[in-house]
Amino acid sequence: MANEQNAEWAEPLDAQQPAEGGSANAPVADINRVLDIPVQLSVELGRKKVPIKYLLQLAQGSVIELDALAGEPMDVLVNGYLIAQGEVVVVNDKFGIRLTDVVTPSERLKRLNRA
Repeated sequence: MANEQNAEWAEPLDAQQPAEGGSANAPVADINRVLDIPVQLSVELGRKKVPIKYLLQLAQGSVIELDALAGEPMDVLVNGYLIAQGEVVVVNDKFGIRLTDVVTPSERLKRLNRA
């Protein structure tokens, strides 16, 4: 029974039929316009502010100490804005990130307004 109730969520947005008059389906048409826009997703392990003279001294094998502590969640950024935090995982010999906390849309808007 639960599968029948959630079946409409599994259907792709562009496969949904417009409601009579078309106005009820306007948000679906609007969202379809942005679904293929590429964004830059990055995972930040930590940061460090260093003077240029320090950068010039770096060589193979140098270690840069970051401000993040071992075991702390990593930040997941989209176009430079924090959207989630997570932990490193290895899947099929590739690194990935398991999201542990997702920033709510209202909190994202608050952060955008502060910037």
